[in-house]
Amino acid sequence: MNRLYGFFRTRHLVGNTDLLLEKNVVNKIIDIQKLGNEDRAQVSAMLDAFLQLHKAKKVFAS
Repeated sequence: MNRLYGFFRTRHLVGNTDLLLEKNVVNKIIDIQKLGNEDRAQVSAMLDAFLQLHKAKKVFAS
């Protein structure tokens, strides 16, 4: 099964950029968009914290 969903033209979030996204990532984004405002805010906060931690680990590891 092909894991890549295809190219998506993204304008609103990242400007005029072509991104190659995996199908499972696209499906998760769609599911998140269906959540209520509070739940979306919680998911966003968790992702922000995880990504910030990941970036910090990457900086200190080098």
